[in-house]
Amino acid sequence: MSLFASINWAVIAPLVVIQFILMAVALIDLLRNEQPNGPKWMWIPIVIFGQILGPVAYFIFGKGDE
Repeated sequence: MSLFASINWAVIAPLVVIQFILMAVALIDLLRNEQPNGPKWMWIPIVIFGQILGPVAYFIFGKGDE
């Protein structure tokens, strides 16, 4: 039995979709935000490579005052 056949995709697929939506929204907001907390070059890899916690950290700590 292969590894992909043993994965329960009914649980994994919604999490992957939510992760990509959250990442896309965070990146769009980051690029539109003039004054984030910290430099943009720092937040971009955090949002992209941080899985679900990266975008959440951006919205909590990096969004800044608008």
